[in-house]
Amino acid sequence: MSGAAAALRTFTLRSGAGLEARVLAHGATLMRLVAPDRDGRPGDVVLGFDDPHRYLGPHPYLGGIVGRFANRIANARFELDGRTIRLTANDGVHCLHGGSCGFDRATWDAEPIGESAVELRHRSLDGDQGFPGNLDVAVVYRLDGRTLRLETRAECDAPTVVSLASHAYWNLEDGGATPVLDHLLQLDASHYTPVDDALIPTGELAPVDGTPFDFRAPRAIGARLDAPGLAPGGGYDHNFALDAPGDAARVALRLVAPRSGRTLALRTTLPGIQLYGGSCFDGAQPFRADVAPPRHAALAIEAQQFPNAPNEPRFPSPRLDPGAVARHLTVYELGTA
Repeated sequence: MSGAAAALRTFTLRSGAGLEARVLAHGATLMRLVAPDRDGRPGDVVLGFDDPHRYLGPHPYLGGIVGRFANRIANARFELDGRTIRLTANDGVHCLHGGSCGFDRATWDAEPIGESAVELRHRSLDGDQGFPGNLDVAVVYRLDGRTLRLETRAECDAPTVVSLASHAYWNLEDGGATPVLDHLLQLDASHYTPVDDALIPTGELAPVDGTPFDFRAPRAIGARLDAPGLAPGGGYDHNFALDAPGDAARVALRLVAPRSGRTLALRTTLPGIQLYGGSCFDGAQPFRADVAPPRHAALAIEAQQFPNAPNEPRFPSPRLDPGAVARHLTVYELGTA
């Protein structure tokens, strides 16, 4: 199979409870996720393109698996066992989502697992974007009733760092036709990681009390969008430190769409969740045939290791050594209220 043909392979997954997902081999991308609203009407709840060819061009990481290291590494370098590891800089002087040719730009080997799951595999060679060691990664998307399970696995042959994350953008109302600002968000996070003007964490774990980052009780995403401390240009682009890292039985995030009644409950074994409020969208570019997402059209919800963790010893360690396996699970449960 040619490179382009392999990249454009798509897989449609179905559950017996009304969920349908479409996954693309290029970037291990979640193209669609259809779920019923409170009246039983199906609708897409993630942003994406109808035409898979469009994923081969530039886009804001729509639905892809980002890596080898999700989010930012300051100055595109870190120290590992006495060596300075220099990475590809693709966000000014910083490394974002694994570099200019991260995992979201790779063609993954893919095999369906029955009608409800697909496994995707990728080998990142030693020196890929500057990262050390050969790294073998696998991702499984699996529909089970009203849930989408995302299982990730990584193994290496030399010490390295790894953080794989889904960069799906969520809008439970209409798939991104209108802003997501009225969605009610709740986060099981008493602390967040403040950032500088380049969105690099300062190294502090700050309490959310009295800040626009306090979502411990349900609150509209847009309720405090103009508050000081949010990302330059307005909105959220921050990592939240979960109160129960590693506990996949505990709900880490809840999202409720008031008009459709759709709900999302997220559980994860990862220690952090990055929320990005979709300030990159401008309403000028149609994604699907009838949807040109406006500003804040969707919320990227990225379960992850902490940004810049390779340079911050106070953060949970993203290190992976030979013989170890980095396994993580994120569960997205769709429902209605």
